[in-house]
Amino acid sequence: MTLAFWCVFVAILMPYVCFGIARNRARPLRDNRDPRDFPNRIQGIAKRAWSAHLNAFETLPGFAAAVIIAHLAGTPQNQADAWALAWVAARLLFIGCYLGDKPALRSAAHVASMMCVLGLFVSAAMAGRTGG
Repeated sequence: MTLAFWCVFVAILMPYVCFGIARNRARPLRDNRDPRDFPNRIQGIAKRAWSAHLNAFETLPGFAAAVIIAHLAGTPQNQADAWALAWVAARLLFIGCYLGDKPALRSAAHVASMMCVLGLFVSAAMAGRTGG
């Protein structure tokens, strides 16, 4: 398995880590009889962790697709790995900024992660153009 594929696996775990933080920070407010109301009853770091959880799910499909498409298009593996590692680093920074209530840095990290997805697609397009 390639490093880029392992990064997709890490990306799949990220939402659950964020959810765990939200749940543990709001433990007295959690009610398994009505779990969908959980986000409406939390605030502070628990609410920010919940928001990071949702955002992690939102960004996952585009990243996973970009990694797979780069692989199928014959992108040089070192390029795909570099973009994927940069994406993971940007997303970890994003989560840290969300939890730390740093909105400007969080937005910058989000843009950086999206640029990594763009980089994967551009690398795939270039590889497809040159035949791998």
